[in-house]
Order: sequence, then C-alpha cells, then structure tokens
Amino acid sequence: MYDKYSRKAAMYDLLANYYKYLNPQLHIMYYQKHLKYMNKMMMTANRTQEEPKTGEPMVRIFHASPDASSVDIYLNGKRIIRNLTFKQETDYLPLPDAGKYRIDIYPAGKTDKPVLTETFTFNNGHKYTVAAAGKLDNLDLLFIYDNQEVPPGETKVRFIHLSPDAPVVDVAVKNGDVIFSDVTFKEVTDYLPLSPMTVSLEARLAGTNKVVLELPPIRLRPNRSYTIYAVGLANGKPPLEALIAQY
Repeated sequence: MYDKYSRKAAMYDLLANYYKYLNPQLHIMYYQKHLKYMNKMMMTANRTQEEPKTGEPMVRIFHASPDASSVDIYLNGKRIIRNLTFKQETDYLPLPDAGKYRIDIYPAGKTDKPVLTETFTFNNGHKYTVAAAGKLDNLDLLFIYDNQEVPPGETKVRFIHLSPDAPVVDVAVKNGDVIFSDVTFKEVTDYLPLSPMTVSLEARLAGTNKVVLELPPIRLRPNRSYTIYAVGLANGKPPLEALIAQY
C-alpha cells in the first residue's frame, strides 16, 4: 500500500506543479490530492501511537464584535488584557497548566458585571483562539483550535465568518473556483493546504457569482498557516472587511 500511495502522491505533485502558474484552480485541486496521499503514506509507514503533546497551552483573544466597545479580559478572575478594541487580536498568552479556565469579558475599566462568561478546557501543547463574535446583545465566545502544523516548505489557509449580518458565503479564487463553500456566521472552515503562492480571493453570496467582499492579494509564505476573518457588518458600520492573521 505504501508504494501505491507513493506513486499517486508523486503523480499529483507533478500535476500540481505543472498547473501552478497556468491554472490556479487545477493547481489547488491536484495539490490537495497530493497531500491526501502523502498523509496516507505517513499513516502506513508509522503505525505507532502518537505521543501526547507536551508544553503549556496557549491562547489568544480576538475582539470581533462590531458594536461592542473596548473590553477587559479576565482569566479565572485575574485581568490579563486591558482595553481590547474591535479588530484587535492579542499575541498568544501561555497558560500555567492544562485544564478548565473561566473567561470573563467586562466593559473596559468596569468590574461590576461581565458582558459574558464562558468556561473552556485547554490541553497541553495546543494553541487556541477565543473570538468574541456577534453583536453586543447576542455576544458569543468561539473556542477555536489553531492547528499550526504545516508540512515543511508548504502553507495552509482557512476562513472564519464573523460578520453577524452577512449572508452565507462561498470563498473562491478571484473569477475562479470555490475553495470554501456555504460558510455561515461563526463557522470555522478546515485548513486548505497549499504550496506557497500569492492568491487573490473573494467572498460570494453562496451558490452565486455575486461578490460581497473582495480580499486583497495574499502572499502565502512557506511554513506558515493563515486565517482569514470576515468581520464588520454587511449593512451598516463598521463595514464588512477581511482581516488576515498568520503564524
């Protein structure tokens, strides 16, 4: 089986490289097939159980609520972030141990009543994003696992829909094929593995060619993973826009 998967991986790698500059859509399709069979090869070659992850868990906080003012973030009753404003994302913060942590969000400078309280479980060796999503009267915290493992020399990208009044969207290569389909509010797509490139994307009304958001060209560098956030309001202010985080 290993040899079979190896041959298929090599074939799709050749096709992906051939279409890299001729046809980005075909390049993406064949590159996904290449990675699929590379993963099968690795699973066939290594049947040993994966060792538990070591190292402290880490978390970053992202303020994506379009009508919420600046906030302070508390972790198990201790303030860890001051005056986080809309569209701001913190650096990763290490947690002392794995386990459950309570996150409280307060209006900046106030401690009488939290806007929102949630409890999440963090595991050793993993990184997470906690995103405040939705309008203030219906605020929610999204608990997002950030899988940053990237095959050497490769890259990957995902899309997170955080605009509370924007419709369901497809994310596509500009004037090309859809790469993430039917993405709803608060949905986090899987990562799309790619070879490093510069790509122009657009968000369309799902199932149509109507563009609702154009993204600036993204240079996908090797050995990095990227998250594209859609934030803001489709009908109002602050306006709908795309933010790009890399790590």
